Amino acid sequence: MKFLQATFGIFISLIFFTACKQQTRLPILGPRETRQVKAPDGTVSVDTIYKTIPSFSFLNQDSLPLTNDTFKDKVYIADFFFTSCSTICPVMHRNMKKIFDDYKNNPDIMFLSHTIDFKYDTPSKLKTYAKKLGVDGPKWQFAYGDKAAVYTIAEKDYLVAVMEDSSSPENYVHQGWLVLIDKHRRIRGSYDGTDDKQVAQLIQDIPVLLAEK
Repeated sequence: MKFLQATFGIFISLIFFTACKQQTRLPILGPRETRQVKAPDGTVSVDTIYKTIPSFSFLNQDSLPLTNDTFKDKVYIADFFFTSCSTICPVMHRNMKKIFDDYKNNPDIMFLSHTIDFKYDTPSKLKTYAKKLGVDGPKWQFAYGDKAAVYTIAEKDYLVAVMEDSSSPENYVHQGWLVLIDKHRRIRGSYDGTDDKQVAQLIQDIPVLLAEK
């Protein structure tokens, strides 16, 4: 729980800062570094390198390979959940489904849900879950992978805390962030999927990001 609280503390100020402003361009979140770039004329400038979602390989709900290429040149919203979750996941995905329905005919945006239950949530279980949710087709992908791959990309790349916890009634603990990713694989927003105000902010931010050149 200390790790969850620490991660929450780092990003909550950024999220609330974003929510309190009308944005013409969304911030780029996460770690970054700078490097000096020398032009042909000898002048030196500073370039900022932003954290991006790395290459990944999972299986989707149809037991087909799921990689970065699936989301190439797309804005997408990612989250982490498990199908037997009875606490925050139903609320998260109810809110995500509303956004999905709003953009189901827009080819520039997709959705990606990673299960953290590597023991039970096989692709066939994810398929059943997707159908129950009312989702069909490739626009909303559900990802299954081994523990190391999923937990690493959650914590190090999407900046979402996930863990097994035998003391928890459902054996897993995770944050309910809906993470907005741009076409360059950078984090442009992170929103509590159980909070109506933050979900409303996400809804406002999506067209801003889609309008970026």
